[in-house]
Amino acid sequence: METRNTIQKQTILQAVKELANHPTAEQVYEKVVVKLPNISRATVYRNLSNMADRGLLQRIGVPGGADHYDHTLQVHYHVLCTHCGALEDIWLEKPAKNLMELANEKSTFSIQSYQLVFNGVCPCCEAKQRKENPIQ
Repeated sequence: METRNTIQKQTILQAVKELANHPTAEQVYEKVVVKLPNISRATVYRNLSNMADRGLLQRIGVPGGADHYDHTLQVHYHVLCTHCGALEDIWLEKPAKNLMELANEKSTFSIQSYQLVFNGVCPCCEAKQRKENPIQ
């Protein structure tokens, strides 16, 4: 089924690209509403979800948090700061190509895709921790 490329969809996709920090749907809405004051949150959320389902964006699920969206579609991974929630790309020379094969061997599910998010502490939070808890 063909979908129309509306000004709303174009503006939403452009906002994700301009934010370039793996924004949440709410962050995208806040950017889009400046250009399109009559757009609803539901429209932004629905369009982001549809774009991810159609492969135009990558949806990054964050356990216990809001989904984030990435306009970069090449195979790569992400790291999430467990303190502030910052999300960053990780480009590995050798992606985990065999991971899906191994998972399929160990599971009764027919695994179709996976998402790998590393957890860690970003440099800003790490520096803040050192400042708050200096070694004596």
